[in-house]
Amino acid sequence: MEDVENTKLKDKIRGGILGLAIGDALGVPVEFQSRKSLRRNPITDIRGNGTWKQPPGTWSDDTSLTLCLLDSLADGFRHSGRHNRFIDSNFFEKTMKRFVLWVEEGKYTAHGEIFDIGNATRNAIKRFQNGTDPLKCGGTSEIDNGNGSLMRILPLAFYFHKEPPQSQREFFDIIHAVSSLTHAHKRSKIACGLYLSIAKNLFDETDLHNAINTGLETAKDYYGNEKEKGYVKELKHYKRLFDTGFAKLSEEKIKSTGYVVDTLEAALWCLLNTDNYKDCVLKAVNLGEDTDTVAAVAGGLAGMFYGVDAIPAEWLDQRFTSSKTHTHTPSAQSFSQALSVPNANPQSVHYTSHHCSYCSFYRWRCVPESVPEYRRDLH
Repeated sequence: MEDVENTKLKDKIRGGILGLAIGDALGVPVEFQSRKSLRRNPITDIRGNGTWKQPPGTWSDDTSLTLCLLDSLADGFRHSGRHNRFIDSNFFEKTMKRFVLWVEEGKYTAHGEIFDIGNATRNAIKRFQNGTDPLKCGGTSEIDNGNGSLMRILPLAFYFHKEPPQSQREFFDIIHAVSSLTHAHKRSKIACGLYLSIAKNLFDETDLHNAINTGLETAKDYYGNEKEKGYVKELKHYKRLFDTGFAKLSEEKIKSTGYVVDTLEAALWCLLNTDNYKDCVLKAVNLGEDTDTVAAVAGGLAGMFYGVDAIPAEWLDQRFTSSKTHTHTPSAQSFSQALSVPNANPQSVHYTSHHCSYCSFYRWRCVPESVPEYRRDLH
């Protein structure tokens, strides 16, 4: 029975992480393009060049930061969410250190260099480097509600499946803490809570719509509880997700920007309006704007539900053979093996190390000069 459960966990990890990474890679070359532009020339396969001038199959910060968290969880995380006190506070520091290595040395990247980093994430990492406690690094203002914590939160679903929290409160407290490393506003925390409530259902649920709706209702009930008054006011921003007619909204009513509410709505709308992995991520990318993150967020859940075998083989081949350097990047399979045994350590991975050739970490988010200022969405 234990072997069956471990196999199931590995399959979900592989499907989820590879599903997320493929969605990310599909969206990278057309990030910031408008929906109108993509209607004229839609994405139907993995491309290269485009917005970031990257080879086909290149993933971005969405996948890199997801792998950072996955690696930290593979190292082990002993938790107790009561009163927001955690047994293993080193876990958060280790995760932030991995974020720093991503920025400064290009670890967890496709080709040994970063080319995209959001303002909120960048600022949080700078705070950590200046000595701020990891759980106080995330921004708490209204403008800090980009999708940068939502896009990397999925690995917690796998950890929770192996090491279930003792209570619902602990479940959400841990999610909020991991979000707070870069995004500490309650609206961003709620997005992560809604997303993982859905992901939790995908281990056993055979009906995708039911998994999504049940997950949303569970989280809604928690955040709407009188004891969670701080979240009640913020919950209203997600009211469309709780409407029974959400899935039937026209595409014109779905926004796909880097604002966390828009990203979560767009990703779930794509899941609810498709019946396979390929169509889901292509629909997400072709919504335009924050193409890589919307497709990554949708692709993570789609990969978990439909399985890695549902991801086109040619996309997987393109994704892992297009590296222009000798970078050795961790695979979802190696992490799934590590997570199959609590507190197991994955084999060390070596990377090519050099700084981003497109921007300086300490300047404004690296976006091509051709991208208008107002479309530099915060991650």
